Amino acid sequence: MTVAPKPGGAPYWNPYLAGIGLGLVLLTAFVIMGHGIGASGAVASVVAVAVHTVAPVHADSNTYLRAYLGDGTTPPLENWLVIEVAGILIGGLLSGLLAGRVRWVVERGPRISVPGRLTRALAGGIIMGFGSRLARGCTSGLALTGGALLSVGAWAFMLAIFAGGYAAAPLFRRQWR
Repeated sequence: MTVAPKPGGAPYWNPYLAGIGLGLVLLTAFVIMGHGIGASGAVASVVAVAVHTVAPVHADSNTYLRAYLGDGTTPPLENWLVIEVAGILIGGLLSGLLAGRVRWVVERGPRISVPGRLTRALAGGIIMGFGSRLARGCTSGLALTGGALLSVGAWAFMLAIFAGGYAAAPLFRRQWR
């Protein structure tokens, strides 16, 4: 299967090969780190450090934030998830630069404005971020790591995510045509 090149860039990777690569990254994380991959813990660590910088008394008295600040022996930003997400951002940027795909653009359909698209993207991101903290994990951590461990909850969650996306698609489809 080949994937056609997008204007202005190299062809996309074969999704099956990319999936195998992601599986190998997950396996490597299990072997080297002793646990799987995810992203929301990194965001929580960065937020905890930011709050602690601005309002240390509040951060120290907040049970949730204090858990991400740690016991003081290791800086919170040296958490392996923070380093993992930093690597994802740097690797994604490098990959985009090498493929000639880095440019400022808002992907949208003809029936939605740029501010409308950005507002919906921000709202969706906030809802997913809040949900990931409520669930104590993000979709990548739960789906990839939990799915690889054959967690029933992870598989039920992913089925619910796909069902929710399928159910919500008609609400937004007309904006992309």
